[in-house]
Amino acid sequence: MDTGLTTNRIETLTDGIFAIAMTLLVLNIHLPEVGTACQPELYVLVIGQSRLFYNYALSFILLAVFWIIHHQQFNYIKRTDQRHIWLNIFILMFVCLMPVSTSLSGDYHGDWMAGVFFGSNMFILGTLFCLNWTYATKDYRLVDCDLDPHRIAVGKKRCMVTPLVSLLAIVLSLIIPTMASYSYILILVILHHPYFRHKPK
Repeated sequence: MDTGLTTNRIETLTDGIFAIAMTLLVLNIHLPEVGTACQPELYVLVIGQSRLFYNYALSFILLAVFWIIHHQQFNYIKRTDQRHIWLNIFILMFVCLMPVSTSLSGDYHGDWMAGVFFGSNMFILGTLFCLNWTYATKDYRLVDCDLDPHRIAVGKKRCMVTPLVSLLAIVLSLIIPTMASYSYILILVILHHPYFRHKPK
């Protein structure tokens, strides 16, 4: 079997990319330069950037969710091959795009295109994670043959949450752009529901 890179190398690269992407998010927060006349109080400036702080926190948490899912998947993925490697490379490519998506949604709040761009980034990421898990578990290709089928099924259900919520957000971006970003909170709520969590026997 051509195993290509080991899973350890994929995990190491993934941790590095996620760390960089999550750090870059904070650069989207910027306060106006200090002036000499009629300068507002600091708290006014900070409150005025509340939308940017929200976008930062939302994107940071969403990336954290993706990192946790990746970590959970690779707890059971024991080996890899060329197709699987490329799947993960594409995942990381769209992880790197998250700071740009966040910047657009912050700078162009209320613009439908910014919401669609962010939602598309999330949809593609969620779909790639679904493909990653499906490919690895199909016929126990990259996981142990004794892996609980229920755990595999729960993993697939969890993977579907982000793409579906992202589609909802994209639709809202076309109808009520200012409300679209709040729909991503559903991802956190849904993933904590017992239906989407594995219950050890």
